[in-house]
Amino acid sequence: MFLAIDVGNSQTTVGLFESGAVQRHWRLKTDRLDTADELHAQLRSFLALEDIALENAEGVAVASVVPQLTAMWRRALIDATGSEPFVVNAAAASAMRIDMPYPEQVGADRIANAVEAHATYGAPAIVVDFGTATNIDVVDASGSYRGGCIAPGLMLSAAALFEKAAKLSSIPIEVPPAPIGDTTEHALQSGLVLGAAAQAEGLVARIKAQLAREQDVEKIDCPVIATGGLGGVVGQATDVFDAVDVDLTLRGIWRIWQQAR
Repeated sequence: MFLAIDVGNSQTTVGLFESGAVQRHWRLKTDRLDTADELHAQLRSFLALEDIALENAEGVAVASVVPQLTAMWRRALIDATGSEPFVVNAAAASAMRIDMPYPEQVGADRIANAVEAHATYGAPAIVVDFGTATNIDVVDASGSYRGGCIAPGLMLSAAALFEKAAKLSSIPIEVPPAPIGDTTEHALQSGLVLGAAAQAEGLVARIKAQLAREQDVEKIDCPVIATGGLGGVVGQATDVFDAVDVDLTLRGIWRIWQQAR
């Protein structure tokens, strides 16, 4: 048994692995004020539902983009298991070359996405992760991580819009029936969901064009993978994605841990 913990800015995902595959996962709201004791209790409560003892875990790894919670999760897991958890970062992903000036600045989730995309889909590959931010990560033909794009996420954009526009209120985040919204709700869904899809289409096209120029070819074909909490929703609105892979980040955490053993 292995536990992968992906600490994002808005949500934290805990994945339970057996034989290298995700068997169960849980999501909880990321709270920067959580203490190690609180995190320990939350984790035990999830596992208790499945009658799983944390002490039986072969390994535990954390990928966090919230530095204060990285420390809290580390303490919680030491208390729970009696051993040091594996922390995912650029230095830990030794099997992948990070072709960037400052690798230490790259978020752990982006590293995990790149490593797993390369392992599962080959190289080159492009990952679009729909979370608090929309991250696009690129693995080039040599298998090196090249970086990518960071934009405000769909829910972050929606929250800003609802806060600043007095006549607009929260709506279900789903694909509208048509691009031209005939109600305010449909118009918002068009702008938010179809807008996110169009953004992904445009940025992916530019990235593919750059990769093609670098290889001195007319066109480059590579898999484009959607992941993140809203990857499935946006994936319904575009054909730019070759796969929607909701467990990509968790599997990347597991793979980096495996490669470092």
